[in-house]
Amino acid sequence: MAVKNFVVASFSDEAVLFPAVKKVRTAGYKIHDVYTPFPVHGLDHAMGLRETSLHTAGFIYGITGTTTALSCMSWIFNSDWPMNIGGKPHFPLPAFIPITFELTVLFSAVGMVLTFCYLCQLAPFVKKHIFNPRQTDDLFVMAIEVTAKTNAEELKTFLASIGGQQINEQRVEAGWWFGRFDREDRLFENKGVEAVNA
Repeated sequence: MAVKNFVVASFSDEAVLFPAVKKVRTAGYKIHDVYTPFPVHGLDHAMGLRETSLHTAGFIYGITGTTTALSCMSWIFNSDWPMNIGGKPHFPLPAFIPITFELTVLFSAVGMVLTFCYLCQLAPFVKKHIFNPRQTDDLFVMAIEVTAKTNAEELKTFLASIGGQQINEQRVEAGWWFGRFDREDRLFENKGVEAVNA
């Protein structure tokens, strides 16, 4: 992962945040992420994020569970251990329905949870930089990546004009790394984090 520069601004209200996000995107700046203390309906569309494909993954996992259940039971009763039980067929589909349903739900649920954790980079000992300690408390925090074409001072002035507060520039690790939040030491020493206050 690379260390990048970000200009970070805080907003006290979502009514100020929404127009600010639209103005930042219209101005051509690259929004790294917006952190909110609670889910804000419509913010993903305002940021230009595409819809999640988690439901498609859930369908694929469900079909995999259904196929696994039917294939396994068919193989057991027809090939591995065929038994003639009262002249009943070797493929009694009504008897297979409960196990098929259970495996479909199991594969779908577990697969969607693991996919969600992967997409959100959630795992034990995975640490990401916190731009503002109040970003999950009572502030809405917008982090904008400073690229080669971005003038940081102009960006700070622009954010102040659209309602941004506590505006500062930070040079931090853009991705995640292994570590703990209760202490400063990190497993990888080259993953440095430094903040440059405006």
